[in-house]
Amino acid sequence: MFERAFAVVLGSEGGLSLDPADPGNWTGARCGAGRLGGTKYGISASAYPGLDIAGLTVEGAQAVYRRDYWDRVCGDALPGPLALLVFDAAVNNGVSRAVQWLQGALGVVADGVIGPATLAAVRGRSGDGAALMAEFQAMRLVFMAGLPTWKRFGGGWARRLCRLPYEAMAMGVAR
Repeated sequence: MFERAFAVVLGSEGGLSLDPADPGNWTGARCGAGRLGGTKYGISASAYPGLDIAGLTVEGAQAVYRRDYWDRVCGDALPGPLALLVFDAAVNNGVSRAVQWLQGALGVVADGVIGPATLAAVRGRSGDGAALMAEFQAMRLVFMAGLPTWKRFGGGWARRLCRLPYEAMAMGVAR
C-alpha cells in the first residue's frame, strides 16, 4: 500500500523547485531566511536543512517518506483510501496537523499522535469512510485556503485536494 500512496504523492510533488516565494524552500523556513535550498519530491530545505535537496533521488525521497510520514501516521494500520489522504496531508502540511485533522474528523482527542483510541475510532467508522474522508478533506481545505501563500499556490493545492479522493477510491478498489 505504501508504494501506491508514495507514487500518488510523488506525482503531486514533482521535481526541484527553487521558487524564492515559497517559505519551504528556505532553510530558515521563511522567505529570505537561511539558504535557498529548494524542495524536491516534496522534501523541503525548511524541513531538512542539512539534506542535499538538489541531489535527492526518488529512492532517497521514498525512504524519507516512509520513515518520517507514512510510519508516523500509521499508514499500514489505516484503510488504504484514508491512509492516502492522511499521508498526503502529512507530507504537505505536517504530520501532527494531519493526525489532528483525522482525530477531529473522528471526534476523538486531537493530540496529533495516532494511538489505540484513534485506531479504534477508525475501525468504528467502518462503512462510513466517505463521510470521514470528506470531513478530513474539508478541514484541510479550510486550513490551506487560510494560508497567506494560498493566493500564489492555492490553484495547485486545490487541484491536488480535488484529485485525492479519486486516487483514494482507486486504492480502495484495487488493493
